[in-house]
Parts: sequence; C-alpha cells; structure tokens
Amino acid sequence: MNLIIKYLEYTRTPIYSLLFTLPFFLIYEVGIFLTSNENLNIMRNGADALMRQILSTFGLVGLYWMGAIFFIAIILTFLVQRKYWYDIEIFGNYLIIMVFESLFWSLLLYFFMSNVYLFLMNPNGEVLIQQITLAIGAGIYEEFFFRVVLILLISSILALVFNWNKKINNWLSMIIAAGIFSAFHFIGDYADFFSFKIFMVRFLAGIILGTLYFFRGFGITAWSHSIYDLIIITKITTQ
Repeated sequence: MNLIIKYLEYTRTPIYSLLFTLPFFLIYEVGIFLTSNENLNIMRNGADALMRQILSTFGLVGLYWMGAIFFIAIILTFLVQRKYWYDIEIFGNYLIIMVFESLFWSLLLYFFMSNVYLFLMNPNGEVLIQQITLAIGAGIYEEFFFRVVLILLISSILALVFNWNKKINNWLSMIIAAGIFSAFHFIGDYADFFSFKIFMVRFLAGIILGTLYFFRGFGITAWSHSIYDLIIITKITTQ
C-alpha cells in the first residue's frame, strides 16, 4: 500500500510530468520540422491556433515559436521546483508504469466517446504522419494550455473576486476551462462546423481530462489525451 501511495504522490509532481512528456514534445517538434508548413497550417485548430494567434500579436509568427516557449517553460518549471528535487526520487520503473496507466485512461476515454460521431479526416500516406504528429502535439499543448495554464488563471481570477474555498475555485475553473476547450475546436478557418452535440461531447471529455489532471497530474493526462487521439486515427485508417 505504501508503494502505491508513493507512486501516486511522486508521479503527480511537475518533475515526473515534465520527464514523462519530454519524449512526446521531441516527437512533435521533429514531426513539425519534417512536415510542410502549408499542410500543418490547414490542419491546426483549438489550443494550437489560439496560442499561435496570441504569439502573432507580439510579432512571433512561425511554426517553431511554440516549441521554443514550451521548452523555456520546462526549464523554468525545473528551476522553480528545484527545492523539491531532494525530496523526490526519480524511479525509471515509475515512468514505465505511467505509460501503462496512461494507456488505461485513454482506453476509458475512448470507450466513453466511441459511440459519438467524430469529425476526423480519413488519413493516408503523408497526411497520416501529419495526423500522428498533431495527435501527439494535442496531448502536450492542449493539456498544457487548457488544464495547467487556463485552470490556474481562472482559479486565480475567481479567488480575487469571490471568497470561495480553493477546491471550489479549482473545480469550477476546470469546468469553465472544459467549456473553452470544447468551444475552441470550432474556431478558425479550418475548424469544425458548430454542433451542440459535438460541443457537449468535447465538453464532457474536457471534464474527464480535467478530473484526471487534478488526481494524476499533467504528464499522465497529456499521454492519455495523445494515446486516445492515436487510437482514433488507428480506428479510422483500419476501417
């Protein structure tokens, strides 16, 4: 029992989350580098489009600024968490277990949404590689923005306005962030056409991912999101 508690506590920490998501970050950035700019621009929406629009207002236009900023965020997080390094041991077997745990959560998410019509392309050839790259990137960037950043931001605003309990602020912020997460899939020139049913499905998915983030941290949530997207791509391409 103590080993399970230790695993659950350690793997929720930012240090484990960053180490765990680093391979996906590298795969995504290499995929971006190897894919033509025109095709990637067409396929972008959601958090990716939102964050790039924000960066463009500061004159930062291009495919690689997001990766550079995310890398800087990793370095800053490590520096901020430095005082906790001596309290947390890095176990390689924990990282392996996290992979299987992420697979478990992604399968639950898949079965939850398996009966819903999803507006996905039927990828093949080069487009399949692009879809895989974007699926991996979605797990990292969407979870980082809509769960880590947005929940913290909304919770901070609620704490300034209302004298509520911290847990109430966090959970309400997660629900609001889930709504924004769903809405941004319908924003942009190449986004999906709005459908209330699809909005509610993604809203519920955002709540599930937000709950998972609260209990298991960023790393496992990001992996679960990416693996889920990869399962969908596999299902589409094998039909």
